[in-house]
Amino acid sequence: MTFKERVFSGVQPTGNLHLGNYLGAIARFAALQDNYDCIYCVVDLHAITVWQDPAELARATREVTAAFIACGIDPKKHIIFNQSQVAEHAELAWVFNCVARMGWLNRMTQFKEKAGKDRENASVGLFAYPNLMAADILVYRGTHVPVGEDQKQHLELSRDIAQKFNNDFSASIKAHGFGETFFPLPEPLIAGPATRVMSLRDGSKKMSKSEPSDYSRINLTDDADAIAQKIRKAKTDPEPLPSEEKGLEPRPEADNLVGIYAALAAVPKAQVLAEFGGAQFSTFKSALVDLAVVKLGPLGAEMKRLVHDPVYIDSVLADGASRAQTIAADTMKAVKDIVGFIRR
Repeated sequence: MTFKERVFSGVQPTGNLHLGNYLGAIARFAALQDNYDCIYCVVDLHAITVWQDPAELARATREVTAAFIACGIDPKKHIIFNQSQVAEHAELAWVFNCVARMGWLNRMTQFKEKAGKDRENASVGLFAYPNLMAADILVYRGTHVPVGEDQKQHLELSRDIAQKFNNDFSASIKAHGFGETFFPLPEPLIAGPATRVMSLRDGSKKMSKSEPSDYSRINLTDDADAIAQKIRKAKTDPEPLPSEEKGLEPRPEADNLVGIYAALAAVPKAQVLAEFGGAQFSTFKSALVDLAVVKLGPLGAEMKRLVHDPVYIDSVLADGASRAQTIAADTMKAVKDIVGFIRR
C-alpha cells in the first residue's frame, strides 16, 4: 500500500527550552514543512510519566507552542496541538500495549537511564511510553519522523509495533478493504551537524535543563548578554581549532561548539573548520557569539511576545486539535473494525 507522506513529531513541555531543543528538533520542524504535510505535537501526556506541577505544565505547553510558531511553523498550513486534547492517542496506545512485547520494552535504554536504580518506583507510564510514542505517530499513519540519535531506538520500536499489528491482523486488514498493510513503517529523518547538542560545561553530556548550572545551556529566552556570557564561559581545551573534522574526535567540547556554529550557520562542520582551523578559541567564540545572537535573539523575543498572548496560543492549540482529531478518529474507527471491536 502507498501511504501519503506525513511528518509527525513532538516536544515534551518540561519547561526552559534550550538550544538543544531548537537545533535538535524545532528548527528542523520548520524546514520540513515545505516538502511534507506536518503534524507537530506538544506531548503533554508523555510529560506526566514523571510528576509535573499542573500550573507549570500548562505554562510549558504554551511555551513550546510559542517556540513552534516563533521558529516559523505555520499553524494554518500545518497542525500544531497538544496531545491530551486528542483522546485517540491514548486509545491507540492501549491497543499497542497489547501488541508490543515486554521484552521489547525491557530493552529500551532511555527507561533504564531515566528510572536509574529505582526502577521499581518508576511509573508504569514511564515504562510503557514508547508504546504511546508509537501511537502518536501511527494514529496519523505518519511516514516520517524527525528524531535525534537518542530517539532512534523508540522509532525502531514503533516500526516493530506497526509490523506486528499488520502481521497479527493481516486477514482482517484485507477483509476490511485496507489492502496488505494498515500502518506504514515510519522512517527517521536525521540530518544536520548538531542533532545532539551537548552541555557547554561538559562535552560528554547532553544539553539539559536538569543540569544544575544555567551556564551549561543556552535557553531560547536568553537575551544577547546571557548568550554571549555563556558561550564565552563554555568549556574548551588549550589547543587551537583543528583544520579537519578528524581532529575533533578526541575533543568533545570543541566538537560541540563547532557543531553548534555549523548548525546555526547551516553549513557543514568542514566548512567551519576551513574558516577557523588554527584559530584560538577566543577568536572562534567571538564569531559564535555574533552568530548565535543574530539567530537566537529574534526567536527569543518572538517567543516572549507569543507567551504573553495565551488566548492566541490556546486558539492555535484548539484549532490544531480539532484538525488532528479528524484524522485520528478515522484511524481509530478502522483499527476498531480490524481488531474486532463493535462500535457505534
